Amino acid sequence: MTPENVMLPTTELLVCTTCRPANAPREGQAAGQTLFEHLEAALVFSDEPSAASVPRLRGIACLGACSRSCSVALQAQGKACYVFGGLMPDDSSVQAVLAVAQQHAASTDGMLVWAERPQRLRQGLIARLPALAVLPTPGPITAPITGPSA
Repeated sequence: MTPENVMLPTTELLVCTTCRPANAPREGQAAGQTLFEHLEAALVFSDEPSAASVPRLRGIACLGACSRSCSVALQAQGKACYVFGGLMPDDSSVQAVLAVAQQHAASTDGMLVWAERPQRLRQGLIARLPALAVLPTPGPITAPITGPSA
């Protein structure tokens, strides 16, 4: 956890809106879109006191985890990124995803302790990526560039 006066980057919750379980019909609404809509509704009616712990929700056409549908990802500047799959568009998944998103938002480095994750998200981890390294901005060249000696 962090001190109250430290501002953490906003966690973004990405939801694959095109996810369909294997052998699901291609017509009709995708399960991923249904999950997105349930998460959106839950966030609208959230009574979470701190806006910093509420993730920003974004639908994505594909997270590339088609064999592990439905999938979601958590990311924030300077924090580890997580991708979870095998979710269902139901209340249990919605509550688990929102809980883990709040854990991610409250963490300074984005690392999620396995034992502290909701039971539903202790499995289904597809990937954990380290925080993107911030590279120094290139400055002017201070030494002259010389070619081969003549």
